[in-house]
Formats: sequence, C-alpha cells, structure tokens
Amino acid sequence: MKTLAWILAFPVLVSALSLSQTTQSVSTPQNAEPQSRMFFPKDMFWGWAQFDLAPPHNEIDPNLCAGNAGQYGGVNAPCSMFGRYMLSGILEVRPFGRGQLRRFMVFGAPTFLFGKTIPQTLYTWSPDAIGIEHSWGGGVYIGKGFEFRVTQHFLFDRLGARDTNLGVADLGNNGPWGRYMTVGVRKTFGTRRW
Repeated sequence: MKTLAWILAFPVLVSALSLSQTTQSVSTPQNAEPQSRMFFPKDMFWGWAQFDLAPPHNEIDPNLCAGNAGQYGGVNAPCSMFGRYMLSGILEVRPFGRGQLRRFMVFGAPTFLFGKTIPQTLYTWSPDAIGIEHSWGGGVYIGKGFEFRVTQHFLFDRLGARDTNLGVADLGNNGPWGRYMTVGVRKTFGTRRW
C-alpha cells in the first residue's frame, strides 16, 4: 500500500520540483556571463598544433636546397634539407578580459621541419632537425568577424649541424617565404560543429 502511495505521489513531487526550479531560474538567469578578470582571464589562450608526415617522393621542400641537390654528391650530398616531418601550430594570447583592451591579442606561429632526404636520390625516415620557420604579430578585433593584424615573418632558422653552408646546392636561409612584414584584415565566419 505504501508503494502504491509513492507511485501516485511521484508525479506530484516531480511537478513541484520543476515548479521550484522554474521560479529559481526566473530569479537568477543561468545564461548571464560571470564577470571576467581584467588581466589574464581563464580563456586567454587559443591555438592549435599539427603534426604532418610526408611520404617518400612527396618531401616537404623548404626551398633551402636546390631540387637537383642529388647531382652534387648523390646519396652523400651535403644539402639534404628536404623534410619528412613537420610540426606546426599557432598560439593566440588575449591577456585582457574586460573593456576595449579585450579585443587585443598577440600570436606566434612556428613550423619545425625534420628529415634527411634528397629528391630522386635518397629517401630516409630520419628525424634529423632541419630548422624552424616562425612568425609573430598582434591584432585587434574590429567587429562582425573582422580582425586587423600585423604580422612579422622571419627568415628560416637552421638547427644543429645544418646551420652552415652545405655546398653548391645550398640556396641560403630565405626559406619558402623569406622575410616580410604585412598589415592585413582577417574575416572569420561560421561556427564549428563540435
């Protein structure tokens, strides 16, 4: 008999609880954003990292060695800076959480290359460090998905024993883009599904 009373009373209890939660949500809105800290808010970092593997006969060419480097020593050619592995990413830092300064950000975008191959001559899975290509800059969010950015891109920095002239096929440190500085506008749109 007590079980039957609880079964009959259950819908009444559920409706009473939902009514109290409804009145509670009216008095304190749940979608109100908590006040963010002025300096170094919790969500100040955003970025991504990516690891890429280039299969044989599809090496990453940072434009440091001539494509015909194999003609200058075969498998022993000193200029073997064609990448097998690439580690890249971007980190954006928005150090201010309130006021107009919350629109300001700085960023860095490094790309590390590793490998030891020579097109049409030598294909290895060696993880030898080649170097790093990097850029950094700052930006200001304008509104409606538009962002004003200033970017400084540096010359390719070679790492380790490859930080020297590697013979006739060596093209220098300009890398794929060389050194430059740009002023630009970025437009973002849409939302990610996940």
